[in-house]
Amino acid sequence: MNEYCPYDFSLSGLGTLSKSNKGEGNAYVDFLVKTLKPFIDENYRTVRSKTNTAIAGSSMGALISLYAVLKYPKVFGAAGVFSPAFWVAPQIFDDIKAKGKKVHSKIYFYAGKQEGETMVPDMLKAYEAMSKISKSKMQAVIRDDGQHNELTWRKEFPLFYEWINK
Repeated sequence: MNEYCPYDFSLSGLGTLSKSNKGEGNAYVDFLVKTLKPFIDENYRTVRSKTNTAIAGSSMGALISLYAVLKYPKVFGAAGVFSPAFWVAPQIFDDIKAKGKKVHSKIYFYAGKQEGETMVPDMLKAYEAMSKISKSKMQAVIRDDGQHNELTWRKEFPLFYEWINK
């Protein structure tokens, strides 16, 4: 939770923030962009361009993937946002408003109707907010039988991959 959340957070029922609720996602994204990607590009045969650089994740990984493309719009050309845990970090909507205009990437949003009552509305809220201010190519996918688990995301990931490579 801490490493993939870019904001300090409080979970329902836990009350005030504690040291364990410190968001470390900003440092994680900096590590990806400033340390890991340069290392990989230097030591492996990669195509380094934004067009060929994507980030994707599910749940908290989806939250940090959208945050990464917002923070580094010149690095990430695509993002897969599967079942995003926006309920943990509603501040993402402030970042969409503040930074979304600079994002010109491909963003694939996914949510399943079996994931809880806020998953689809929160995902659609982010999709619509980005649609209003960003020139990104985006797709929102909602599956009636979609659940919050790896089996569901494993089925959806190839569709994301095909879509970003069209």
